[in-house]
Amino acid sequence: QVQLVESGGGLVQAGGSLRLSCAVSGRTFSSYAMGWFRQAPGKEREFVAVISWRGGITVYADSVKGRFTISRDNAKNTVFLQMNSLKPEDTAVYYCATLHSPGSWILPPRTEEAYGYWGQGTQVTVSS
Repeated sequence: QVQLVESGGGLVQAGGSLRLSCAVSGRTFSSYAMGWFRQAPGKEREFVAVISWRGGITVYADSVKGRFTISRDNAKNTVFLQMNSLKPEDTAVYYCATLHSPGSWILPPRTEEAYGYWGQGTQVTVSS
């Protein structure tokens, strides 16, 4: 059974930083690209970032580019999202997810449909 467990969310002031973690079990973590999404109140879930299975390729939403960094530790089956210069509009529940299929992608997977397993989410609240 594949399980993803996020942690690291919380309340932070604008301009601050948080580091989210997502621990994965139940599959060969190192074979799958990993993504982060977020969902703000009253809005649809949106793509934040994705990292390739080897970690050499990262893709970001324009709204977080230059502020967020996705990384992974395949030895620890964990993916991270370092969030700096946080803004109130970053307030959301953040979800990690793993792709349906192992290996490389043809186009960076930015849609929910590309992902097969999801965590339960962790709340990030940025105060102004």
